[in-house]
Amino acid sequence: MSSARNRELLALVPVALLLTAGFAGVFAQESSQLGNASLIYGAYFFAVCLATHIYLRIRLPNADPYLFPLVALLTAIGLVMVYRIDEGLARDQANWFVLGLVLFALAIQFLRDYEVLERYRYLIAVGGLLLLLAPRLPGIGQQVNGAYLGVKIGPIAFQPAEFSKLAIVIFLASYLRENREVLVVGARRILGVTLPPLKHFGPMLVVWGASMFMLVFIRDLGSSLMFFAAFLALLYVATGRFSFVVIGMALFVVGAWFFAETVPHVHDRIEIWLHPYNDPQDTGYQILNSIFAQADGGLFGKGFAQALITVPGTNQALLPAAQTDTIYSLIVNELGLFGACGLVLVYLLVTARGFKIALLASDGFSKLLATGLTAVFAIQAFVIIGGVTRVIPLTGVTLPFVSYGGSSIVANFVLVALLLLVSDRARREATEPAGREAVAMGAI
Repeated sequence: MSSARNRELLALVPVALLLTAGFAGVFAQESSQLGNASLIYGAYFFAVCLATHIYLRIRLPNADPYLFPLVALLTAIGLVMVYRIDEGLARDQANWFVLGLVLFALAIQFLRDYEVLERYRYLIAVGGLLLLLAPRLPGIGQQVNGAYLGVKIGPIAFQPAEFSKLAIVIFLASYLRENREVLVVGARRILGVTLPPLKHFGPMLVVWGASMFMLVFIRDLGSSLMFFAAFLALLYVATGRFSFVVIGMALFVVGAWFFAETVPHVHDRIEIWLHPYNDPQDTGYQILNSIFAQADGGLFGKGFAQALITVPGTNQALLPAAQTDTIYSLIVNELGLFGACGLVLVYLLVTARGFKIALLASDGFSKLLATGLTAVFAIQAFVIIGGVTRVIPLTGVTLPFVSYGGSSIVANFVLVALLLLVSDRARREATEPAGREAVAMGAI
């Protein structure tokens, strides 16, 4: 599989060149003199990626050769855009990128036999739920824009939901791998709808319901939607019963209506989504300016560092939370619709590689784990892009690897590490029978 790793190395070269060109474009707009800083940043970025590639060549020689370069491309786009907004934030993001790669390597080192996670699925589930609850704890919880998202312990601050999504996916993959047959065999048809047996479906619903309750409790609507969609995706892949998905969607519609009518925070989010012009200077300000910024970009964009992030001559934000919630709108404004479509295409390619890994996996847990991780990644990208384009209500999740945020980039690198672990085993097992057959034919 050395050719696979060679393809990975070759793919990293244009990624580093694109990052260099991006920084050069920003410097050219901000200064009349174009120094060698962009070349230095590009060289540092390529050196870090090269070190990671060498580690993968040693530890996971059979892993998917395109997944890491695609993730590196998303990270490069994020670094350039965050630098364009604030140099200090970009330096922090670069540090988080390096830390993410360190945890990426540690996950590969210590979870080579990732099936050990199955034995601790309930402990992992409890840990994930406790992480979700942490932002509401007095003294350490932090509230941002009405949602309880962060935890701050001394100098350390992070968003627990980013790590909780990994724990919930691991639990669901493990539980469904063990119980998917009884879910199908013991199912009953009532009024033309296939219902799973409560005995085996109950424990999973309890954990899922607890996570949904806590997410509503902390008002993190984006993560709620992300977890629920991943839950339905795993359930469908595990059982092959579309009726289960229909039931889940019906429960979601009922639950969405109930919370929209009874929970003020949810009701306000929906009202802002449906009627942003009711208060364009306050509640509707962010989403309206997000849409205006995208329209202003046109097909080809205004160019690097040309978008107006603040009102000229003031400190008032023209595009609020440009480094996090609305970074996609900034990208559309500066790179145009074509540049934004290119970014979406990269996310689609990452999703395609993840689902291909799931298809190649031979055992049930690996298949479901890869499916769940890929689904939660893709849904997270959809939730934030759909929010800023007003397809769905705007929520507080980050655009994976692009938005500023240490918790997001670190957790997503662990997610990619798990996908590569599954990929390495699946591709190795797929080639071993062919190798044994070739040896046998040679002996004959």
